[in-house]
Amino acid sequence: MDAHQSNKLQITIADQAVKKIAPQGAIFLLCEIGNMTLKIRFSTFFAPMLVVMAAISGCQSQSLLEGTGGVAPVPASSQMAVPVPFAWGGEVRCGAAGCLLAAVEHENNMLALHRIDGRKSTLLDRVQVGYHPDSAAWLADDLLVAAVEGTASLDVFRVRGSKLDRLQQIKVGFSPRDVMVVKADGGRYTLLVSPYNGKEVAWVLDWAVDDQQAPNVKKVSWCEVAWHPTRLKKVVGINGSAIAAACLDDKQLVAVPESNLLSAPVVVARFSAVSRNARPSPQGNWVYVSLETGGRNARVNAETGELQMIASPLTGSVSVAPLDEHVVIWGEDRELYLQRLDEKGMVVETRWHAVSGFATSLQLLDIDGDGERDVVAFNSGGEVIDVVYGPLWDRASQNRLLKQRAQ
Repeated sequence: MDAHQSNKLQITIADQAVKKIAPQGAIFLLCEIGNMTLKIRFSTFFAPMLVVMAAISGCQSQSLLEGTGGVAPVPASSQMAVPVPFAWGGEVRCGAAGCLLAAVEHENNMLALHRIDGRKSTLLDRVQVGYHPDSAAWLADDLLVAAVEGTASLDVFRVRGSKLDRLQQIKVGFSPRDVMVVKADGGRYTLLVSPYNGKEVAWVLDWAVDDQQAPNVKKVSWCEVAWHPTRLKKVVGINGSAIAAACLDDKQLVAVPESNLLSAPVVVARFSAVSRNARPSPQGNWVYVSLETGGRNARVNAETGELQMIASPLTGSVSVAPLDEHVVIWGEDRELYLQRLDEKGMVVETRWHAVSGFATSLQLLDIDGDGERDVVAFNSGGEVIDVVYGPLWDRASQNRLLKQRAQ
């Protein structure tokens, strides 16, 4: 049993459910129904109720599912499904050789490489990694890293032709959730690694593949469960650009100056619900934050620190991708909802896109080269990654496409 597994108490509910309780106050409820696996994250406050509900209902219905495996109806002409099951994370990179998708298959312990050509995808390679890979990021057009929980490491791969060639493994001292490339300069890289659980992040400082010495890894205390770090052009309390993350269990947004990465983080904002994901608007005037519960999301004015709460048509969201200063995409279970806001954060209009799973992470870029941004939805539950082609607002439905949860 590895360190990650030993931090969880597993209890079997009938033959259908397994409840995983993390020490930092989070519960993961896994339910197997036929060939479908559901994974639900809740505060331990709800533990007694969850056990009873799961036993009674067989985990047949939830509004916050970490993967339903269900496929919602989507317009084929505006969307593509890439077969990557349990895609907890990854990244598309478009370069001289076209667009490549690197993504982890969390439950299969695999790293997958796909080529995306316009609106067609091709699997190039899949390689085995350690227990539960959580994310992957590109360092260069032919170089990438995967964050792997079970080995507490970053696994480094080179793309040679159409194959993944394993180069080395960087130990970070904890089970990683995310890896972010903070600096890339002449083949040397600075990486930020955030934890699956815990308060520490790790910096891999000024590292190169050909270095003869061991990587310089520095751990710094940030906050409880800092997931999905991002770069901000500006933020209140910091002079210049910053690296920030939403802290799930501490329910806050923190940041450090890019000029002093090892400094103690500044608390930018605090929330009353689990803050899952933070991303800046294109011009950097706002930091949008997805909140899992409470029927609201949030945004923070980067200059003044003003906190605006944004009404959600659902319980909240788990991922976010701002399209404009006042237009934002929120990700949830099997659907994305787009909102146009006014200056005060009031919702002017909401539109919808259906996706095929629990949209735990969103990436915006122009994949098919038509000049319009597309969104990649990495679904931590389900069998595919969705690519929704732009123009995203114009093609979104004015009516909700998913009328009710699967029963």
